[in-house]
Amino acid sequence: MAVHKLILDDVFNEVDYTLIGIHCTVEDYRVAYLLNKYLGINLTRKKHDLDFNNSKSNYAIFEWEDKKHLTTWNLVSNICKREELQNNIAESLFDLHASITKTFNLVPEYKQVNYFLKVDNEFNHTKEKYILNRVLSIPQIVTAYSIDISQLKSKDNLIFY
Repeated sequence: MAVHKLILDDVFNEVDYTLIGIHCTVEDYRVAYLLNKYLGINLTRKKHDLDFNNSKSNYAIFEWEDKKHLTTWNLVSNICKREELQNNIAESLFDLHASITKTFNLVPEYKQVNYFLKVDNEFNHTKEKYILNRVLSIPQIVTAYSIDISQLKSKDNLIFY
């Protein structure tokens, strides 16, 4: 009797979401409001932020589930700045504590991106271009562009649950 072996590696590695990088210095709640206004969506802040490395870095996340089109929209911050106290190495007369600000990125390959807009659905190319053009029409956004997910090394950080 012949043995048949099924290889499913290619089935589960398919990209089924669109990722747009947004450069903008506006606060996260304001970006969510502007995207809601210009795209006609309803992003709301999730109860808990994304937590990495046991609260070493937290990222704000907004979500909207479009039940009509079976689509989930996520807006997530890429930059987390955390202030930490620096240990005094040298002994001195005065006990000085200096604080340093450390910056962490959700996706280190794109350190300059402030926010990511992730749309979980298989859009055709024209729908992705429409979303991108609507995002670019927002005056407060400096620039936005599509990101090729197959080239990302840290794409596991973009799995939200």
